[in-house]
Amino acid sequence: MISRLTGGKVLSQNKKKKKYDVVGIGSSIVDILSNCEDNFIIEMQAKKGTMHLVDESKILNLTESIKNADKVSGGSVANTMVGLASFGVSTAFIGKTNNDDLGDFFGEDLRNQGVFYQTMPLDNGSPTARCIVLVTPDAERTMFTYLGASGFLSSKDISKDLISDSKILYVEGYQWDIDTAREGILSASKQAVQYETKIALTLSDPFVVERHRDSLIPYINKFVDILFCNQDEIISLFQSQDLDNSISRIKNNVEVAAVTCGSRGAYTIGKDYSYLTPAYEVSNVIDTTGAGDMFAAGFLYGYLNKKNNNDSALIGNLVASEIISHLGARPKVSLAELSQKLNIF
Repeated sequence: MISRLTGGKVLSQNKKKKKYDVVGIGSSIVDILSNCEDNFIIEMQAKKGTMHLVDESKILNLTESIKNADKVSGGSVANTMVGLASFGVSTAFIGKTNNDDLGDFFGEDLRNQGVFYQTMPLDNGSPTARCIVLVTPDAERTMFTYLGASGFLSSKDISKDLISDSKILYVEGYQWDIDTAREGILSASKQAVQYETKIALTLSDPFVVERHRDSLIPYINKFVDILFCNQDEIISLFQSQDLDNSISRIKNNVEVAAVTCGSRGAYTIGKDYSYLTPAYEVSNVIDTTGAGDMFAAGFLYGYLNKKNNNDSALIGNLVASEIISHLGARPKVSLAELSQKLNIF
């Protein structure tokens, strides 16, 4: 379905076979993961379960405060690209780092996971972004993010060839906090429409929605085919206290929306329907970091394989259940093999 073509025109070269299934635009962040008690979150004057943007001084002080931390390349959309690669999907990623040790680590780690990545780094200035993820005993994750070099992503970093040569462009809502990145995404989205590249958006965080609702809603209406969010984010988007009302209002805005609702599962919403796909029961939830990112990977894998939206959500729920059973946002098993347990392939 070609739903968002300017003037209804399609460029003839669009008919060629595309090299990548999904290209993501997002934050290039090195995740530093550690466990902590609830009292530590209170001492940091943070709201548990959300993401907090901090300056370089605070992130360095916080880094010194934590012990026994693990390090991995991260960022919401980068995590989803890694998840898709685990399914065997051809993926690429666009995001800015610095030409420093953490930047080198990010690029090498992402490429080792099978994701194409070649964004030019900064030669000086702000260091590579990092996110400290503190996991409390109830498995909630509270994130302290220093955007650093990732905040310098701009139009010149977004390859038109990657956009036109991908089936889906996947955009990270966190990028709305960066003026140059948002401008680049708008330009990339116009390019995507011209080349029949579907556009998917993850809203990322309810605070992002609060800050940028006035520009996110027009962007969704004009460009987005596939919307990912959780129940708090969609309620925030429409300034409603009622999930059912929010679901009803998104129906005519996108081709499909997938709204995750924690242990209840995920709603998939189309123009004429909404359906709740139950979550998989996990007896011992260790860490919810990356659950939404992996759900998106599973759903997009189903979408690319022309599964119906309920089956796509089923795949998303399955891989989300794997990710919350251990620490960190990276799968511990092949998602391609895990998905074969479902009787839909």
